[in-house]
Amino acid sequence: MANDLSVVNGARVSFARHKEEMDESDAGLIRFLMRERHGTPFEHNSFRFHVRCPIFVAREWFRHRVGSFNEFSMRYARASDEFYVPAPEDVRTQVGKPGSYTFEPVSDEIAELTRQKLQAVYETAYLAYEQLVELGVAREVARVALPVGAYTEFYWTINARSLMNFVSLRNSETAQREIRRYAEACEQFLEQKMPVTYAAFVANDRTAP
Repeated sequence: MANDLSVVNGARVSFARHKEEMDESDAGLIRFLMRERHGTPFEHNSFRFHVRCPIFVAREWFRHRVGSFNEFSMRYARASDEFYVPAPEDVRTQVGKPGSYTFEPVSDEIAELTRQKLQAVYETAYLAYEQLVELGVAREVARVALPVGAYTEFYWTINARSLMNFVSLRNSETAQREIRRYAEACEQFLEQKMPVTYAAFVANDRTAP
């Protein structure tokens, strides 16, 4: 539901013009709009993503409010027994002061111990959840037992301008590794569906208009 022509026509309507196909002048217009930060023409399109991720990733994602979310509800449906266990190479230690942390790998032993402890917590939490549901406790109460490593899913609908802002912040070295991997995937769709816009975005130091 998004293409480069949507940007061109969003801009050219100011002059009562409409294009059916892109040409080099249109690519130049997109580069100009990006460079000069004329952002609204990039809003007349739509991407819709179906995302499945851990709750802690979703909570960071939902801070990007220029978009529309509909999330799986554990009030109405039974929670899944799928939880996020980081790969050994993703277990890391935090070094430095707030605002300027670096993240360094831990030893193989600590990585494996972390994974084991997380798995044990998940199994205990999900067992408690199942037992409460079986006792007749409402799902909206039983879900309180589940940690933020549980998976959720949601639909996310967003325009290209807001998507560029999202990937500029979340597909960066300062973003948490887990959400960055999702942002990398979203960025691939932006590049595929709107290649001229994407090239202009990259040339503009990945700054959203």
